[in-house]
Amino acid sequence: MADRPSSEDHADMPRILYGTAWKKEQTAVLVTAAIRAGFRGIDTACQPKHYHEAGVGEGIAACLGSELSRADLFLQSKFTSLSGQDRASVPYDPRAALALQVAQSFERSLQNLRTTYLDSLVLHSPLETMKDTLEVWHAMESIVASSRLHRIGISNCYELATLRRLYDAARIKPSVVQNRFHAESGYDRDIRVFCRAHDITYQSFWTLTANPQLLASNAVKLAAARNRCTPAQVLFRYLSHEGVVPLTGTRSATHLHEDLAIFDFELTQGEREAITSLL
Repeated sequence: MADRPSSEDHADMPRILYGTAWKKEQTAVLVTAAIRAGFRGIDTACQPKHYHEAGVGEGIAACLGSELSRADLFLQSKFTSLSGQDRASVPYDPRAALALQVAQSFERSLQNLRTTYLDSLVLHSPLETMKDTLEVWHAMESIVASSRLHRIGISNCYELATLRRLYDAARIKPSVVQNRFHAESGYDRDIRVFCRAHDITYQSFWTLTANPQLLASNAVKLAAARNRCTPAQVLFRYLSHEGVVPLTGTRSATHLHEDLAIFDFELTQGEREAITSLL
């Protein structure tokens, strides 16, 4: 049987995560607000181009104390290859071998987040070749072996064949797939089926922004009316019923509380089937 990181002594993945992309100088304040509202899962990346990871660490540090410890939080970062980095702010030696880039990026994430371990590390996207993708993956597996990382996954992976090849070649199997959730990719139907069959958590991002047609649909609006909630809450709740962990990057205090409140109601089987028919 393939190795899996131990699930002991660290936080389980929450059913909704707070995403920190594109927050820039507001990152620390927004992360603090999210945690104080009740979020226990934070998603970030060691990619200065789109994330202020040190700001995430600052926001977390402001919340830790007698009532909240590091162990109460699920922290997930990403390794971003050179193709996704701004060459003026690469957080590792761009001339180094891929395995060393992964190691340096991971150490930078620990430093930024002021922690000694990560609950999850995600490959930000497949590399240009499967050979390079697997080289990075094996480097991530080595970090898991050091007991400073509990699970690994991949993001922006929209080809089932790529995910299947990675899964088959991996010693430590991916436990996370994080993708945009939108119509242009067919809502990742085949990938989500594969994830369910192989005990992989599918995380969705761009869930609200990319789906105005879903939010405006009769199925979602009727469910929102019956449950006295917003269409956004219905869509997030539907996905959680389907085993999906959505990311929210809201800057609104009201929406933070609404997003956490999605577990206060249940959609009926009929409501879920009506929404499924739209995907």
